[in-house]
Amino acid sequence: MNWDWDYAFDILPELLQHFVQYTLVATVLGIAVAAVLGLVFAIIRQLRIPILAQATTAFIEFIRSTPLLIQLFFLFYALPGLGLTLSPMVAGVLGLGVHYACYCADVYRSGIEAVPKGQWEATVALQLPSQTTWRRVILPQAVRNVLPALGNYAIAMFKETPFLALITVPELLRTARTIGGDTYEYLEPLTLAGLIFLAASYPTALLLRRVERRMRPAG
Repeated sequence: MNWDWDYAFDILPELLQHFVQYTLVATVLGIAVAAVLGLVFAIIRQLRIPILAQATTAFIEFIRSTPLLIQLFFLFYALPGLGLTLSPMVAGVLGLGVHYACYCADVYRSGIEAVPKGQWEATVALQLPSQTTWRRVILPQAVRNVLPALGNYAIAMFKETPFLALITVPELLRTARTIGGDTYEYLEPLTLAGLIFLAASYPTALLLRRVERRMRPAG
């Protein structure tokens, strides 16, 4: 089988369009959900309200102990049986976001616990309200410490967006397979899909490593 450059250039715009419209959008929205929800989970566990902390921990362990694909199938195929129907894109974003939020929660927890004990004691001595303590003192330091780890999860999420094809989201890989099925030529679309993923994820990984080195304490 020979590589057909004309065919490759003909299908590239469609692949890029679906990459931006579905793969990239799903990743960005999924990261936003994971970052916010993961922070909420981490704060709930730090507040040490027994019922909320235990319920949150149980939910996190359940999500982390079951495959992402089953969670996506449940959201898209099972929830309609309970009277709640989600569009493929909404189910995909929600599935990715909640799944990775349960991993981000532990990352945030480590960042919060890394804040020096003296910072907490100072807020108590100054009688700062709890909301001010978290918003102005604890979270800025904690989030800064965990940004590289959160970035790594963002890359991992990006590379798992092909799972969305199984709930009918026309993301990059599904588009490549559809083009290949229509033309019976899979080499070019699948190769281009892989190269697009590589072109998007590899520079981001290098940037994250550079940021991590700059944020690492001296010595």
